[in-house]
Amino acid sequence: MPFRANDAGVAIAVRLRPGASANRIDGIQTLADGGVCLSVRVTAVPEKGKANQAMIKLLAKAWHVPRGNLAVIAGAKERNKTLFLQGEPGAQMHMLNEWRRKYAPIED
Repeated sequence: MPFRANDAGVAIAVRLRPGASANRIDGIQTLADGGVCLSVRVTAVPEKGKANQAMIKLLAKAWHVPRGNLAVIAGAKERNKTLFLQGEPGAQMHMLNEWRRKYAPIED
């Protein structure tokens, strides 16, 4: 799964596709190297952090968490990113796994 709990929250592997025709979460995707990530598309262009901010806004709304609890911690200028969701890890993992079961089927 793209979700990894640690002491302060959950790290989330994300593949962001900026410049899309619509903002949407495509689901969980298996990459060519065997890694797994959450696939996200946003209409924002990848300049001055606009696409990252659009991704954070989209995911915060989908997960019903404050935007301030989400931050890009790796890959800010890359398509493959690590996003951090701050909060109690057990509760955040439970919420993310419930959300995944309902809305984010695994793609190949």
